[in-house]
Amino acid sequence: MSNGRNSEGYPDPTPCEAERNIEYERRQQGRRAKYAGERFENMISAACNYYRSQNIADIEKTPEPMRPLKPYGDRRRGQYVAVFTKKAQNDYKGILNGGRCIAFEAKHTDADKIEASAVSDRQAELLENYEKMGASCFVLVSFKFEQFYRIPWSVWRDMKDIYGHKHLKRSEIQDYEIGLNHLGTLEFLKKTKGGTHNADTVSYTHLRAHETCAD
Repeated sequence: MSNGRNSEGYPDPTPCEAERNIEYERRQQGRRAKYAGERFENMISAACNYYRSQNIADIEKTPEPMRPLKPYGDRRRGQYVAVFTKKAQNDYKGILNGGRCIAFEAKHTDADKIEASAVSDRQAELLENYEKMGASCFVLVSFKFEQFYRIPWSVWRDMKDIYGHKHLKRSEIQDYEIGLNHLGTLEFLKKTKGGTHNADTVSYTHLRAHETCAD
């Protein structure tokens, strides 16, 4: 189309307008990602509270480390301007009834697959070390808040060898799907089909009574 109009007949934006539109869309995507992350965290926190109330496990979200830059407002209230420092711990850590430690990452995606890079090198290093020391480690994944999966760390780590690519699709990980209980709580410790194939299945009597395991 001529006269500054596109193929649909609408005026083409100026370079400045186009740049503003791109920046606006980036901010919107950031807000959506932040909201989705907070929603998933709330679901996991509710599940952790449930497991704690049932004496199944005591799991907490790891606080993100911050570095204060300068005082802000009333110093007596401990208010500071601060920035997040490099993440040094996994998203969640705790202990299962019986004494076994647990550590995992929580990742949400609105795409049809989740990339291996969703877990950073540092996060992967920590999960690997914890698992070598006997902890139960996994990656908890939400696909569009429609389906949820608990992927054993060994499966996530070796996805390239297992599936032939460095991403996971829902159709490939059905054995690790988890659901909600009658209270609407995410049952991320409940035994999955794929859990029976992992040597580190929890076998504590108390957890078996609740049909629970961590791969």
